[in-house]
Amino acid sequence: MTTSTRHFFDLTTAEVPVALHRDSILVLPTGAIEPHGPHLPLRTDLLVAEAVTSAAVERAAAAGHDVWLLPALGYTKSDEHANLPGAMWLEAETLLRTVIDLGRSIAATPARRLLFVNCHGGNSALLEVALRELRRRFDLQTFLHGSPAEPGPTEEGFGIHAGWAETSLMLHLRPDLVDMTKAKPAVPHAISGLKHVGFGKSVRFGWLADDFAESGVIGDPTGATAELGAQMFAAKVDTLVDAIPEIALFDPGRVVRTAGRR
Repeated sequence: MTTSTRHFFDLTTAEVPVALHRDSILVLPTGAIEPHGPHLPLRTDLLVAEAVTSAAVERAAAAGHDVWLLPALGYTKSDEHANLPGAMWLEAETLLRTVIDLGRSIAATPARRLLFVNCHGGNSALLEVALRELRRRFDLQTFLHGSPAEPGPTEEGFGIHAGWAETSLMLHLRPDLVDMTKAKPAVPHAISGLKHVGFGKSVRFGWLADDFAESGVIGDPTGATAELGAQMFAAKVDTLVDAIPEIALFDPGRVVRTAGRR
């Protein structure tokens, strides 16, 4: 091949049908361009998604796995930040159509495995819908990797945006883009003690970022450190790399169909 990288877009059109196979895993980072308070850049989610995914793909490929990195999606479902300056967002229908169109394009290659690595919570529900759409329409094996931000010790379970975890990650990855002199806590104490209604609880709720604070911050970034960020980053990469072998083999439909022909 003309490229030694694992970047899909470095392949030539002649190399795509040779380099990719049915069980090749195409990995698509998803982030966002949205406000992250006065102390973090708009591209925080996108930057973290690209960094984690790139490091994981490099390690997985070095271990012999057939993984390829797709260009990241940055313009996504960020309408919860629509009232704040700088938000760049797509309607849910637009993003779903975009993802389906990408799935159609992937299905035109030999590859049949698509892994989303998501670092923006606003995308999660829509991507879960997309997994089944892509499975049904194009016979792709589809996967979504991502988890909520780890809440910090002062965040009362509400460190979901521009708080302790994201700020620590950015201090590790791009400290030049972080202004800790402007980092202020914004923890919604009034609702943190509710039993049923809340993030990760039995009753979900619709919300906008500025429901909690004018800054759009939901959490407490003041205790963030680069050292914590390095630990979080390493853990994220490790978890993703550890998942790759299972993703490479997961195909219950094929197992069932093959068993039925015996």
